[in-house]
Amino acid sequence: MEQHNPSIRDEALALLRSGVTNRAAAELLNVPRGTIGWWLHEDRKQHGVQYVRPTDCPLCTGRTFDRVAYAYLLGLYLGDGHIVSKPRQHHLSVFCDKAWPGVIDEAEAAMRQVMPMPRIGRRHRDGCIEVKSFTSHWTCLFPQHGPGKKHERPIVLAPWQQDIVDAHPWEFIRGLIHSDGCRSINWTTRLIGGERKRYEYPRYWFTNVSDDIRRLYTDTLDKLGIEWTHCTRAGKEYNISVARRASVALMDAHVGPKY
Repeated sequence: MEQHNPSIRDEALALLRSGVTNRAAAELLNVPRGTIGWWLHEDRKQHGVQYVRPTDCPLCTGRTFDRVAYAYLLGLYLGDGHIVSKPRQHHLSVFCDKAWPGVIDEAEAAMRQVMPMPRIGRRHRDGCIEVKSFTSHWTCLFPQHGPGKKHERPIVLAPWQQDIVDAHPWEFIRGLIHSDGCRSINWTTRLIGGERKRYEYPRYWFTNVSDDIRRLYTDTLDKLGIEWTHCTRAGKEYNISVARRASVALMDAHVGPKY
């Protein structure tokens, strides 16, 4: 490690104690970030200070947060979200299809709006983008986290989560549709004037293996006055359809197709 004047070290520590970040102190003093981090580590060790990673977790700090963004992010998490919570490895991941860049941007924006402090990144995978936010505190905000797949364990909202869904139901529905749903055009034939003609109509689908997550979706649709049916597609009974014209119009106004 390059030797630096002790006065530079003292100035760096003074900046860090005042709240300046490692990156900012390194840039200001033209010292490598690794050196700044080492000085800070040694200073804490010398003074017997145990490092506690700062957090802006709403539940741990009591701060207000963007509940509209959270309702949307909750829908994404229940559909295509996953939390890794291990020693020295903590992050929330939402997996988004590469075909929908707008959904990818919304997923990242929602994470930033709910908890701005954690680092966020994107990882390119086959056919999808994994949007990741690195902090152990996502388990606070998503108590549904647990071992195994979501459909293999009960998924029940905490009372404070249900309050947010009740206050912002359309954002919750958007998150679910953007993860495990779609808007498609179906067709059938009708006999008109003695001639059979093709008739097309829009439909919203939501597909999830978890009975509990489907129930959260349909319960919210019921509160919004949306008519739905339980359908079997390709022999699987995991599908919820919204096809009534008035209900589709409401879904179009508040959800719309992926983009």
